[in-house]
Amino acid sequence: MSVNITFLGGTDTVTGSKYLVQHGDKSLLVDCGLFQGYKLLRLRNWQPLPVAPDRIDAVVLTHAHLDHSGYLPLLVREGYAGRVWASSGTRDLCAILLPDSGHIQEEDANFLNRHKLSKHAPALPLYTRQDALDCLPQLKAQAWGQPFEPIPGWRVTLLPAGHILGASSVLLELAGRRILFSGDLGRPDDLIMLPPQPAPAADTVLIESTYGDREHPVEDVLAELGPALQRVAARGGVAVVPVFAVGRAQAILHAIGLLKASGMVPNALPVFLDSPMAIHTTELFQRHMGEHRLNAHQVHAMTQHATMVRTPDESRALASRHGPMVILAASGMATGGRVLHHLKQYLGGHRNMVILTGYQPPGTRGATLASGAKSVRIHGQDWAVAAEVVQLESASAHADASQLLDWLRSMPQAPGQVYVVHGDPLPADELRKRIAHELGWRALVPEHGSIWPA
Repeated sequence: MSVNITFLGGTDTVTGSKYLVQHGDKSLLVDCGLFQGYKLLRLRNWQPLPVAPDRIDAVVLTHAHLDHSGYLPLLVREGYAGRVWASSGTRDLCAILLPDSGHIQEEDANFLNRHKLSKHAPALPLYTRQDALDCLPQLKAQAWGQPFEPIPGWRVTLLPAGHILGASSVLLELAGRRILFSGDLGRPDDLIMLPPQPAPAADTVLIESTYGDREHPVEDVLAELGPALQRVAARGGVAVVPVFAVGRAQAILHAIGLLKASGMVPNALPVFLDSPMAIHTTELFQRHMGEHRLNAHQVHAMTQHATMVRTPDESRALASRHGPMVILAASGMATGGRVLHHLKQYLGGHRNMVILTGYQPPGTRGATLASGAKSVRIHGQDWAVAAEVVQLESASAHADASQLLDWLRSMPQAPGQVYVVHGDPLPADELRKRIAHELGWRALVPEHGSIWPA
């Protein structure tokens, strides 16, 4: 019997990662992510999967970012009753991220209903905070490098992938086949995360391609962030920094601490971390010492460089302060959360600044801002953009094209097939061409919903 992979997400886009592996009457779902960005993609979240959730035997997560884990509450609500296997870091982060995702969806639906902005009556969340809480008991932590069988005869090993706390590559062995899912691969030179582990031997590889068509700049995040903060501080402005609560918020906090210590940024420049989720994530770095580059002193210092803003009232009170100051708030692509209220407050001021800290998928507000748009739509209204917009090219937590190829080259021998996934069409196809031309390997970019042999 053959082993097949159905590509249910993470194809033609960097979001919605879901890969269904089927053999005989058994099936394993690797990743369970939300679609984000363009409305056309987000609508897929509302469409039923082609396989009934109660027919899936097991789920394995590569990491906790919502584009890899955020569909899980819905999968469980719709009938999935099995275990969800992940590293301990991923399990701990999901306990923070998933309830927050449900809460934000409830808030957004309530806002649309209060202001009669929805075409539906009433607007509904995809899932609720309670749905997310209900799915958490099904998460089962598994140590890196220790094989386990989520399905009898199906052997899985999780391997460190860098990127964020708990991020893993997944090696699946069944029916004489070795299938390797890269997950999101971190950078060997990341400011706070350790490099990915070299890739093991495999017959088939699914490789992410977020940055498949580009290289990261030679300069590091300090060289980019320092001058930007100098400028906004000198003119008395407010820097709004949309951050991913997991990973990016901690990296930027660490970077600001280093910049202040070096004297490049005024030590008195106020910094606020306006994200309860990011605050809780920062605390996890202490629990997972050894999984990142920071020592205990540096982890503690991250919390000292900023004022932690926990309540909605504290968040709203920031609007009464005058600059200069820096506000870090989720989400990293400005798709929801508290950062939207800060953008509405400060986008119109020419002294102010928006600092984008990573890849902005097409269709997100972050991508709109990065494109130089003169206005951006938030909560049903268009808001003029007079603030300076800075995109930190060096802040990404993803490996670039050459680093992805280096990870593939670390394999003991060539795989029989490479599937290029988790990338917009151009980056995915550029990486496919480089794999074919530079490595001489068979490479294919699968289409959404397609089925290919493993």
